[in-house]
Amino acid sequence: MAAGCISFTATRDRCFRFSFSNAGLKSVTTDLGDGTIMHCWAPKAHKDSKPNLLLIHGFGANAMWQWNDFLSPLTRRFNVYVPDLLFFGDSHTTRPDRSEAFQAQCVAALLQAHGLQRTSVVGISYGGFVAYSLAAQFPERVEKVVLCCAGVCLEDKDLDEGMFQVKTVDEAADILLPQTPEKLRQLVQLAFAKPVKTMPTCFLNDYINVMCTDNRQERKELIETLHKDRKLSNLPKITQPTLIIWGEKDLVFPMELAHRLQRHLGENAQLVVIKNAGHALNVEKPKEMYKNLKSFLLDPATPTPTAQKNHSNGS
Repeated sequence: MAAGCISFTATRDRCFRFSFSNAGLKSVTTDLGDGTIMHCWAPKAHKDSKPNLLLIHGFGANAMWQWNDFLSPLTRRFNVYVPDLLFFGDSHTTRPDRSEAFQAQCVAALLQAHGLQRTSVVGISYGGFVAYSLAAQFPERVEKVVLCCAGVCLEDKDLDEGMFQVKTVDEAADILLPQTPEKLRQLVQLAFAKPVKTMPTCFLNDYINVMCTDNRQERKELIETLHKDRKLSNLPKITQPTLIIWGEKDLVFPMELAHRLQRHLGENAQLVVIKNAGHALNVEKPKEMYKNLKSFLLDPATPTPTAQKNHSNGS
């Protein structure tokens, strides 16, 4: 971090902590045994009259940064639980398993520790992979599923066939886990439909120092495991009502993967395409994303607002 440059990232992180606490959540760390520790933001007072909702973050900053804009409206209607996945925030394990299936098993154990029998789940990007696996492995525990820009239907051959902006898994990891201002700028260009043009190197270095240095090797292994030998034929079909939300201009997981996922799930899933949005839906279009979440989660019989305009049948 450059001399005299205040840590904007650390300051913002503290603000998010206050925001989460102000929304009625408390920071809880749970020892799951076998060397696995999971951190979660959980309700200070769980209310049985409210439905439960699990929010799972993706790569990038921690869970607070990705879900802060949604907390206030969601906590009014749901018992909201926001975990840190393994190797993010304060969650970690000594076990070698790097699969999203293991992440999902740890989330399930965390929910059990909190006394949750059943919940709906929303996953962004990598968090969507974990949410999907949670729904597949523990169908009796998951009520409804929302997958936001989550390329769970990708296959290892897609990379070789040029679907993505990167050519190799190593190249993807270098961008998703940026260690230089240049790589972080590249990530912003990929994630946003309208990226910020001016990003001072001072702020970028600060963000990398605070958010991108811990557990980098483990996070890289998560990316490698996600891609290795991945085939659509091996992907189970989840049975829960599912909402797929995608940014029309997503360059991380292109729209083809959204249509592929809807075809895979069939009539059980509906697809909402948000215009003028990239991969970082939660940052670029939080109001539109929330509007669709609310409609689907609270009244699944009613078509989501954007779906009436942008619904796709995957053809």
